[in-house]
Amino acid sequence: MDAKHLSVADALLDWYDVAHRTLPWRSPPGTAAPDPYRVWLSEVMLQQTQVATVRPFFERWTARWPSFAALAAAEDADVMAAWAGLGYYARARNLLACARVVAARGGLPDTEAELRRLPGIGDYTAAAIAAIAFGRRAVVVDANVERVVSRLFAIETPLPASRPAIRTHADSITPDRRAGDFAQAMMDLGSTLCTVRAPSCLLCPLRPDCAAFRGGMPETYPRKLPKKRKPQRHGTLFWAERDGQVLLVRRPDRGLLGGMRALPTGPWSDADPGLQGAPFDAPWRNVGAVAHGFTHFDLACTVMVADAAAEPVEGEWWPVAELATAGLPTLFARAIAVVEGSR
Repeated sequence: MDAKHLSVADALLDWYDVAHRTLPWRSPPGTAAPDPYRVWLSEVMLQQTQVATVRPFFERWTARWPSFAALAAAEDADVMAAWAGLGYYARARNLLACARVVAARGGLPDTEAELRRLPGIGDYTAAAIAAIAFGRRAVVVDANVERVVSRLFAIETPLPASRPAIRTHADSITPDRRAGDFAQAMMDLGSTLCTVRAPSCLLCPLRPDCAAFRGGMPETYPRKLPKKRKPQRHGTLFWAERDGQVLLVRRPDRGLLGGMRALPTGPWSDADPGLQGAPFDAPWRNVGAVAHGFTHFDLACTVMVADAAAEPVEGEWWPVAELATAGLPTLFARAIAVVEGSR
């Protein structure tokens, strides 16, 4: 590492020693490495989810399942219910699968290559765990780091094509010492000062080395191509109630919201599917609509309500007064609010 890049790392670590965020999964700067279980859990929870959202989930989770062994012994349904609200439910399935593999092998591996072999751990998560939990030098690049590096070096190529260059530049400033602190310092800088809009350049420890700051328009980095409009899909959610209970079903393990409890729903298609997928024939009535954005499409659903007959229906009957304990994904929680508002 040349003198300039060494100065970047030193300046950032000096800033981090004073300005670091206090988070429940971290150890203070310069202290012993944190519990690998807590590092792994936090990194999986933080994938595409904000710190403010993750913090209470993390604290409840670790109180209930404080180790790989405890989580590995948990029931699948309990884990999926506890995950509700964090989104991207495939992460919860991978989380449980990973915990069981790690518990069986006796601990979390400490190298990126071995970590990448575990369920749900990709390049970024493997690098973050290796650096933060085990102090190994690793090039850790998340969205915050992409922004910091794009500005520091004024990378003109738009994302995602710029990612190889971003990784190369990030590698050039990553020090051999305090690997975990450096990775977290980069994340903190992007989260608190080098923000998407209105970056606080006058407070930034890397300002003297920042090419985007010298160019006068740091907020325009990283360069991005115009967003493509997401497809619009339509669906119907069915609220079937009897004796103060509502019908819930378990979604297929594979696919969106896999393995989660949900209201019955028909297909999600380009056109309104009407009553396709209704759990039984009834005079269904429309009480409103809900919308939800998934990664690759937007969904608009009509909410239909009917009283259920006494004959058996596939699914489980859940007390309406206790739906908060069912662990329903956000889409279905919104439908509950529509139904309650229609009463």
